[in-house]
Amino acid sequence: MAQPASDSAMRLDKWLWAARFFKTRTLAAEAVTGGKVKLNGERAKAAKALRPGDALNIHIGLYEYVVRVLALSARRGPAPQAALLYEESESSQAARNELTARLAAERRLVTPTKGRPSKKERRQIIQFKKTRID
Repeated sequence: MAQPASDSAMRLDKWLWAARFFKTRTLAAEAVTGGKVKLNGERAKAAKALRPGDALNIHIGLYEYVVRVLALSARRGPAPQAALLYEESESSQAARNELTARLAAERRLVTPTKGRPSKKERRQIIQFKKTRID
């Protein structure tokens, strides 16, 4: 699956798709064009040549991945094989885990809403507003 040759190169968007960071190549290309992916600290185009040893900063939603390219693959394989294409830094993993824990804690603090108020609840709200104004 992986091509270990050091002189080989492939498109950035194709590698992001093959490494399973994005579900489609179109999404990968849009992320690169939108500045969500930096190659060696600089913005790049989707067709930029990627080589083993290059560093990538990938922003997906609130999460940031800082990875180093280990190998290239022309096809998208299973997740365990895709994980062999890159190496994520320890600080990146720690930051993502901390953010995940913080978001989970915030989610527990928010009480879920039931949606729209019922007719009875609407009447109570109207009555409450009338008593507050008078």
